[in-house]
Order: sequence, then structure tokens, then C-alpha cells
Amino acid sequence: MNIKRIIFLLAGLSIIVGCIPSLHPLYTEKDLVFEKALLGTWQDGDQEDSTWTFSQNGDKEYKLVYTEDGKKGEFIVHLLKIKDRMFIDFYPAEQQDINGFYAAHLVQAHSFMLVKQIEPTLQMACMNPNKLKEIIREDPKAVKHEKLGNGDDKDIFTAPTEELQAFIMKNIDTPEFFADPSNLKRVVAKPAVK
Repeated sequence: MNIKRIIFLLAGLSIIVGCIPSLHPLYTEKDLVFEKALLGTWQDGDQEDSTWTFSQNGDKEYKLVYTEDGKKGEFIVHLLKIKDRMFIDFYPAEQQDINGFYAAHLVQAHSFMLVKQIEPTLQMACMNPNKLKEIIREDPKAVKHEKLGNGDDKDIFTAPTEELQAFIMKNIDTPEFFADPSNLKRVVAKPAVK
């Protein structure tokens, strides 16, 4: 795998512009749900060169192929509910064409979005990184996190799943905690469920 592909995959994880990576998933097994309505190919009206294709990849698991400018990134995706709110958790799929030494220097991370609705359009929203910085500035112990060491002032969650869920649910109704949602339209009919 070349450096351009890795950068593309990381960019895909962040349309996700602003999504904050996490070392741990947002879900536990009991939180997982499966919605057939998510299956199929979706497109953001503002970005006609990108598509999101969800297929079933297990009982309560999806495979996402995110395509942008003809380049593909694959993710393992889980849909989950915490109380009455739905979220989607993304995790990069294993890459086969990468050497072991190089792979040892990469840290795969989860990212997640709030799912506002699946139909008629798929609306998902990332946490607002500016609001997160504000919350952390006021209370540095609000959620376990670290600054990424690349000088761009980005955070990564290090909190375990249960603490991460508690932090999100405590702040979910805070104005601007989540950014404006993306609005994806279905472009290919739902495939049959396995």
C-alpha cells in the first residue's frame, strides 16, 4: 500500500471531516442493531464523485466501500443504539497489500457519527471538533483523550467504550455538539439481505 492510499483512507474516515478518531469502539455487543434500510449505495448531493456502498457482512455488521475520485476505502461498520439514539461506528478493514513493517507503524482507529435518520435520506453527523475542544478546555477530564503528535492539534479518544458512551450521552443535547448532518441520497436499490 502506498502513502497516497493510506492518506485517502484516513481522509475517508474523516468526511467525515471533523470526525474524531477513537482507540475503542462506541459499541458493545448489546448495543448493536441491524437495519436493512442502510444497505445499498448512497451519494452526497454535493459530492457526486463519492459513493458509500453498504453491504451485509455478518449478523449485525456491514462492509462499507467508500469511493472518492475512483479510489476506494473499505471499512467494517456497526450500527448501534444507545438509549433512543442511533450511531454508526467505522473501522478500517485490513489491507492486504501492505508490508508488515509499514503496517506496524499505523494505528487503526474507530470513528463514529450520529445517525439522524436512514430513510428517505441517510443523515449522519460527526461530533463538532470545535465544541469538543471547548468542552475539554473547560474540563480536561471530561473524557480521556490525547493530542495526536503531528502538530495539527487534533484529538483522539482514548476512553474505553463505556466512558465514551457516557460522555456522548451526557452532551448529546448540547447545542452544536454534533456538526450539521450530511444528507446522502440512495442511488442504487437495496440489495437482498443474506
